[in-house]
Amino acid sequence: MAENGKRPIRLGMVGGGTGAFIGYVHRIAARLDGDYQLVAGALSSRPEVARESGGNLGLAEDRIYTDFAEMARAEAARADGIEAVAIVTPNHMHFAPAKAFLEAGIHVICDKPLTSSLDDAYALQKVTPKNGAKFLLTHNYTGYPLVRQARELVKSGALGRLRVVQVEYPQDWLAVEADAGNKQAAWRTDPARSGAGGSIGDIGTHAYNLARFVTGLRTEAVVADLDAFVPGRQLDDNVHIMLRFEGGAKGMLWASQVAVGCENGLQLRVYGEKAGLEWRQDNPNSMWFTEFGKPRQLLTRGGAIEGAAAGAMGVRIPAGHPEGYLEAFATLYSQFAAVIRGEGGDYESLLPTLDDGVEGMEFIMAAVASSNNDSRWTKLGKA
Repeated sequence: MAENGKRPIRLGMVGGGTGAFIGYVHRIAARLDGDYQLVAGALSSRPEVARESGGNLGLAEDRIYTDFAEMARAEAARADGIEAVAIVTPNHMHFAPAKAFLEAGIHVICDKPLTSSLDDAYALQKVTPKNGAKFLLTHNYTGYPLVRQARELVKSGALGRLRVVQVEYPQDWLAVEADAGNKQAAWRTDPARSGAGGSIGDIGTHAYNLARFVTGLRTEAVVADLDAFVPGRQLDDNVHIMLRFEGGAKGMLWASQVAVGCENGLQLRVYGEKAGLEWRQDNPNSMWFTEFGKPRQLLTRGGAIEGAAAGAMGVRIPAGHPEGYLEAFATLYSQFAAVIRGEGGDYESLLPTLDDGVEGMEFIMAAVASSNNDSRWTKLGKA
């Protein structure tokens, strides 16, 4: 049974075999609150790796698949078939599995970005899920309690009319050409598997989604300058973007995988007429909030979030005990479980959706188009 006394949801996984970082993270997130039980998987496109990985995870032999389409058909036909599937493949392999499982009536949990092309994103948006199957996009940073508190501060009017949004996500792990054995680098720098965006698709979409989630601002247009600093690299490894939001607010986004000395520096700053806030992912249990003309206030997870709101915000443990990346990821999983069970009405507005994924792809493609057009203002979407 789950921690809340509910029966665990039967979960499958596509991708995420032995040695895959994000598949491991998804499995931890699914297990943390006991809301899911992994019972089936098509864990690799290589049959021998799929079988070995399934065995390592203790899956029954007849539920270790070497093809996701076969898995969707077989599991949908079983009385004890999976109820949800996690898709943790490279970007080019998000669309087809997501479509197959939604059409089979199986809930989908998909890693970001939504797809590798905007056409595929629009096509997935048109799919009619069987039996009302639901979709979760794992922009996991939206699961941090203080990120959700920042969103509430903005919605309450505590910052006043928003003026400036700055978000950045610098890393350095691709600062030099990756060796041939680095699978994580290989697909992220390959247009055939990653899509048109490199760092902008891998981490820039996280930064963009974080800014949109907290502020609620709609994006009108972007100006982008994308670079591939490492010789021979086919996709961007550094991006600078300016954003125009509806209502007059302006934004700046920087994402880089060649910023030497930056391990995983996601941070957000939002400034309004009355106040500003600052949050960093490497210290996620505190956030600066400053009203104009008053001293800065350091809000902590325990001090800023109390009572009944704590559960919705993703708080699990008492103040002073840090919660981080894995817990934020698990919050999306556990709250999506409540949605699947029909008990998550309060959570649905907090969870990233397929539509958020489509907007993320529109953002990537507008930025690429802008950079290719001498960094001119470019609108998002079909316009």
